[in-house]
Amino acid sequence: MTQEVQQSAPGGSGPDLSGVRNFRDVGGLPTEDGRRVRSGVLFRSGHLAHATASDTAFLAGLGLHTVFDFRNRDDIALEGPDAELPGTRNLNMPLSDPAEGSGFWQIVRDGDVASLRELLGGGRGEARMQDAYRRLILERTEEHGRMLALLSEPDEPAVPALLHCAAGKDRAGTSIAIILLALGVRRDAIEADYLRSNGGHSRYLVVRGDGTSWAAMDPEIRTLLSTLFEARVEYLRTAFATIEERWGTVDRYLEEGLGLTPQRREALRDRLLTAADGG
Repeated sequence: MTQEVQQSAPGGSGPDLSGVRNFRDVGGLPTEDGRRVRSGVLFRSGHLAHATASDTAFLAGLGLHTVFDFRNRDDIALEGPDAELPGTRNLNMPLSDPAEGSGFWQIVRDGDVASLRELLGGGRGEARMQDAYRRLILERTEEHGRMLALLSEPDEPAVPALLHCAAGKDRAGTSIAIILLALGVRRDAIEADYLRSNGGHSRYLVVRGDGTSWAAMDPEIRTLLSTLFEARVEYLRTAFATIEERWGTVDRYLEEGLGLTPQRREALRDRLLTAADGG
């Protein structure tokens, strides 16, 4: 199975990134205290390995300080390294892949209905994804803590920053959500941004190993695979619920779990948010 995804332009108008999937600026999202995320400081996308020359020129023009690449070694071997952006630090910080597991992708590539039904049917696909989001919270505190430390670094902050995994949906989606929680962004706005990965130009265009397109696949296969390839709000809410079950509050999670002190959190907000009057 291979996945090819076209880019989604922020707010419906933006660059036509033909080789980079699911790109957007998260600027404009509202906080509980009346501020908004600044535009031009925090971006998300799928991997940059297939960026065209025009894609690379656009990305280079964003003035990025850091690209956070959450892919693992197997992802990079399959897709290739990110395109190089002059003057930008590429930081590989592998996070667990919701689809990892011995032989998993071979079964997906083969598209055998019986095997997929056993693997993903009867709610098992949804449970697999929810467990993956749970583990991203519980098992990746070191990586997420380092991410927040770099973004809030007083001397040389890592912004503007672009965060991506393979498709920009799960690992990048969770990491962006954590940053937005630290900024005090409204929960409904975080969820709405997450669900934008389902947009027509953001979602996977799945092609099976034998060349069969998504539209030509057995409807049951499409239904089974959709549990993996869709951004579903219950997945992200599993991450939120895990924070509350383990730490009680977001504040305790950020400070005790990720090491983000109140002082650094306030500095992060000053850096990434507009003033309450929009300034």
